Amino acid sequence: MSLAEETAPDLRRGGADRSFSSLFAHALRGAPCRVLGLDGGPTDLPVHEWTRRADPADDALLSYCHGPTLDVGCGPGRLAARLAERGERVLGLDVVHEAVEQTRARGVPAVHASVFDPVPEEGLWTTALLADGNIGIGGDPAALVRRLRDVVAPGGRIVVELAGPGVPTSTRWARLEAAGSLSRPFRWSVVGLDGVADLAASAGLRVAVRAPFGDGRWLAVLQSPT
Repeated sequence: MSLAEETAPDLRRGGADRSFSSLFAHALRGAPCRVLGLDGGPTDLPVHEWTRRADPADDALLSYCHGPTLDVGCGPGRLAARLAERGERVLGLDVVHEAVEQTRARGVPAVHASVFDPVPEEGLWTTALLADGNIGIGGDPAALVRRLRDVVAPGGRIVVELAGPGVPTSTRWARLEAAGSLSRPFRWSVVGLDGVADLAASAGLRVAVRAPFGDGRWLAVLQSPT
């Protein structure tokens, strides 16, 4: 049985089930929010890291984004805004309407959509960006990078932020807790640096770069064939 076919465990701790998007929107507006179900127990969602302005570590990550860039899971638009400030063409993409609105408020175009649905200018983007753990979107990293292989142009790249060396690839059921409510369970994955070669190969991509950046952060550039 695949993870996609498993029944989500009951992680309920009170409060009515809400969508991921509705609770994430509360978090983006400043409500305290925790993640349940990932390793290490409940953890605070680091929204303050996403709503601030981009810093030099972010600039180091973005230096690997070449040409028109699709920021997948753009959140409130910190990285998309920095790319726009540099004069790059960028589009934010997020399933959370509040995230899209906050990105647009920074003066950056963004669309409310899933990357697994048709996206604007599909097959023409030079770079797709997966920052801030967004390799976990959908709980199936292989399916995600295969999808992005089709989103970028031939010879395009996927810039992926990863967990560090020694962190195994894993997938968990998780929930958000905010505003006195719990979200419905959703799958989320973590991919460490050691697992990125197998991940790239599963999608017919090659690892062009593996590098540290910032304070203990890691990235990889996955290159699509021409």
